[in-house]
Amino acid sequence: MLEQRDSIFIIAELSANHNQKFELAKDTIKAAKSVGADSVKLQTYTADTLTINCNNKFFKNLLKDTIWEGKNFYQLYQEAYTPWEWHEELFDYARSIGIDIFSTPFDKSAVDFLEKLNPPYYKIASFEIVDIPLIEYAASKGRPMIISTGIATLADIEEAITACRRVGNNEITLLKCTSSYPAPIEDANLLTIPNMKDTFKVNVGLSDHTMGSSVAIASVALGAKVIEKHFILDRNLGGPDSAFSMEPNEFKQMVEAIRNVEKALGKVSYEATPSVEKSKIFARSLFIIKNVKAGEIITEENVKSIRPGYGLHPKYYIEIIGKRFRRDLEKGTPLKWEYIE
Repeated sequence: MLEQRDSIFIIAELSANHNQKFELAKDTIKAAKSVGADSVKLQTYTADTLTINCNNKFFKNLLKDTIWEGKNFYQLYQEAYTPWEWHEELFDYARSIGIDIFSTPFDKSAVDFLEKLNPPYYKIASFEIVDIPLIEYAASKGRPMIISTGIATLADIEEAITACRRVGNNEITLLKCTSSYPAPIEDANLLTIPNMKDTFKVNVGLSDHTMGSSVAIASVALGAKVIEKHFILDRNLGGPDSAFSMEPNEFKQMVEAIRNVEKALGKVSYEATPSVEKSKIFARSLFIIKNVKAGEIITEENVKSIRPGYGLHPKYYIEIIGKRFRRDLEKGTPLKWEYIE
């Protein structure tokens, strides 16, 4: 259990920093071990499990003014995903060199896939914190849950914790997070960490997207028990996440300094900053994924919880299944209450 650890649990996030090269992924895991990371984390998704290949007005320009401008969601995730056929060998390799390894599932099929690899934990990404069915399903497997809170309101966090506890899972770690890439250092609001611990009575840590290590180091003084940072062998390799990822020498310095931290300036805040507000389009919501006719029954085949966040909250998914559409609607339309009989 993470909350029983004597030392800070430091995670090197591989993310897309393999650039679709398997040996680069292995080399990155080896480097993470050598610079003192306790664990390496993968992401388990495909473009089709995160969104749909659609370029209507709801999907165009979603990445404007981000480091991924010029791509749509589908193109970005096709480039960034970790091939599922790599997972077993990467898990085996990490374990063989003595470093922990786990992953972030982004839908139920990913949970089912990862279960076969016996991961020690499940991580829920910031933008999936609103996907209550996913959280509940992952938590039902009985493994400790690590949940990022980057776009979350107080109510979102409470619902995520309740979802875990509803299936008997009380091993929960929340990660304070600022969901912009890279994140402005002034948006860190590290004083939220002790407040989050007092409010929710769970283990708390930090998923950090700021440049450098000062924020991650300072968070430890405020009670963070888990630190997660993106990790890359060399930022010059490029790739979707390279710009805000730590190189080995930087990561090593962070690990060495993490016990000698000072408090960072900040304030207790659950309000979204302007940069995070823009990023809420990454949240999941209910979308129509096939052309439908008026009177047609709403099913799992024509409505899905996907990114972006323009449709109904995913928590209404079970409630609307079996109802009927009020009018003809096209694929890629956000589901609204007025479209449902």
